[in-house]
Amino acid sequence: MTGFGLATRDTGNSKITVEIKSLNSKFLELSLKMPKAYSDKELLLRNECSKSIERGKAYVALTVENNQTDTKTAQIDQAKLAAYYTQLKAAAANLGDTSNNLFSLALHLPEVISYTDETGSDEEWALILDTFQQASKAFQQFRADEGAVLKKDLELRIQHILSGLAEVEIAEKKRIPAIRERLSTILNEHLLNEHIDENRFEQELIYYIDKLDITEEKIRLKSHADYFLSTLNHADANGKKLGFISQEIGREINTIGSKANDAHMQQLVVNMKEELEKIKEQLLNVL
Repeated sequence: MTGFGLATRDTGNSKITVEIKSLNSKFLELSLKMPKAYSDKELLLRNECSKSIERGKAYVALTVENNQTDTKTAQIDQAKLAAYYTQLKAAAANLGDTSNNLFSLALHLPEVISYTDETGSDEEWALILDTFQQASKAFQQFRADEGAVLKKDLELRIQHILSGLAEVEIAEKKRIPAIRERLSTILNEHLLNEHIDENRFEQELIYYIDKLDITEEKIRLKSHADYFLSTLNHADANGKKLGFISQEIGREINTIGSKANDAHMQQLVVNMKEELEKIKEQLLNVL
């Protein structure tokens, strides 16, 4: 599920910023950026992220900007800078380039400038964790707001499927007489004036109609739809469970379609399948 959370804290000596972003994914794919001074806390922070984010392709950025100018000093590697600059001048001369920004380019090449990082403190780490919790709350609220919209849409799609099922039940009542009339017409056309055993015809018709009976499928489809709605109202993360239920709903709809033997019923089945596909797309956004 997509989400976003941001929190900042100004301690006077430093400014702490925590940003959490996530996109849809079946599993937790976490990208974490944090200061080197607290690299030993990475595992702890990853555990906190896994609890609060659960699923998604997530990016968590933690930055600490020091307001004191003497806490970090830059060191320039003169030998690397000279080597880079010499190579850039030679390459420019070979290519006939007259650029005058070679020094700036050399200065930004790898390992030319290094910094002496400040060491982290337990007091500041406690503030960082508190800021992370604030960002996590904002992140969860963003998800909750989006989830409320998704919930309404999923409920609407299920109601459309149930409405389609109700129309199928109405159409089914007209199906049996239509099948009887169609079979009788076919027999009369092919047998012409030959006598038709009505008793045998009724027996075969009952056998044929029994093969097309969708009573069990209708009951199961209604049951799965109700279970989907009840699961949707649970407070726990049930995205995977809803996915499994939607698969069962799809099986019943497909079976009704294969047994329909009626153009109008098959059109209703197509509409229900369309609603189910929209449900499956939306479930990718559900935890």
